[in-house]
Amino acid sequence: MTHELTIIGGGLAGCEAAWQVAEAGVAVRLYEMRPGRMTPAHETPWLAELVCSNSLGSDLTHKAPGLLKAELRGLGSLILACAAETAVPAGSSLAVDREGFARQVTARIAAHPRITLVAEEVTAIPDGPVIVASGPLTSPALAASIGGLAGQEYLYFYDAVAPIVQAETIDLSIAFRQSRYERGEQEEGDYINCPMTREEYDAFIDALLTAETITLKQFEAEDPHFFEGCMPVEALAARGREAPAFGPLRPVGLTDPRTGRRPHAVVQLRQDNLVGTLYNMVGFQTNLKWGDQQRVLRLIPGLAQAEFARYGMMHRNTYINSPAMLQPTMQFRSRADLFFAGQIVGVEGYVGNAGTGLLAGVNAARLLQGRHPVILPPATMLGALCHYVTHAAARDFQPMKANFGILPPLPPRPGKDERGRQYAERALTAMRRFAREHGLRYDRHIAEASVSS
Repeated sequence: MTHELTIIGGGLAGCEAAWQVAEAGVAVRLYEMRPGRMTPAHETPWLAELVCSNSLGSDLTHKAPGLLKAELRGLGSLILACAAETAVPAGSSLAVDREGFARQVTARIAAHPRITLVAEEVTAIPDGPVIVASGPLTSPALAASIGGLAGQEYLYFYDAVAPIVQAETIDLSIAFRQSRYERGEQEEGDYINCPMTREEYDAFIDALLTAETITLKQFEAEDPHFFEGCMPVEALAARGREAPAFGPLRPVGLTDPRTGRRPHAVVQLRQDNLVGTLYNMVGFQTNLKWGDQQRVLRLIPGLAQAEFARYGMMHRNTYINSPAMLQPTMQFRSRADLFFAGQIVGVEGYVGNAGTGLLAGVNAARLLQGRHPVILPPATMLGALCHYVTHAAARDFQPMKANFGILPPLPPRPGKDERGRQYAERALTAMRRFAREHGLRYDRHIAEASVSS
């Protein structure tokens, strides 16, 4: 006999979990506190709103993010289905129209006959079967409830959001359209690139390092625990003047058509909506004050007259000490009917968040139907992510995103791409066999469609 499941949080993980549970035949009540109570980063009432980049990462299966997508597509991911329907040009990456994607997820969730959507804040973990997918911006009341249950302190880090530029204000006599190495892209490229000479780069770094940042609250400022994958560009520059040029501003694979040479540095802009009126500054997270932000960013060649649809900002992201608290099934160690999923468990990246939601949903449904929850093979990317966040050293635990370094190693082979293909082949074979042995829904044709790309 099954019971209704409660899911707290309407982000990527919560929506994916709700979909998987409902598709398995179990009734779901999905709670999302917005729009009644907003967070510092969200702007709309829609489910699955993307508050940082609009990119879900590489779609190539021999790259770690692409392999994770392939696995989730095979397992019937709602999030990836909606992303495919709202995709915008991004070369070999999967990027979406931000609003269109959120609206599509909301519509699919609201229309499902076994999902009841409740616009209400949950301030304490209820009794009965629950998936907590409240995300990194969990409300203080719910965070206190989780903390009381866990009996230990939370960890936290700071996440910074990149600015969005209005396309019509970009000077295309300076900036140019091109993708790195022009591999399989449209002829003119899917990205807009703002090239910098050595002198322009130095002037920009000087301005960046002397600009004012938004002051953190006192108790936060004492430990500004940045996640390395979302390092504010000014914090990166403070580590070394050339750090941005070797990070988000690296110019490899790009040629300035005005000079025929590679620039010293490049700021890349990626299309943020389907109609192409907005562009996201790739890897350009920042916590500068908005006045200084406009002044400094307009020093970038091609952006002298730029208008910003959204400035960069910074917010505190909370995550639990998953190695001390969770099993790789996403179950709370001391309460079998309580699951956690999403960024709150210390998984980074949109697709990783959705993946943990998928696994939590599958396992919650199995538990309610009298079946054993499953632990995915560590040779799969999703299995490796869930294994990492539940087996890492608790004392030094930090968020992790999909990467080949968390998979069991392969014998040495020449070529990075070839190793990626070997990882992908092994992972997809392991997932296919595991799904067959444990009765999971899995479409190998969808999962393996891009293996040879």
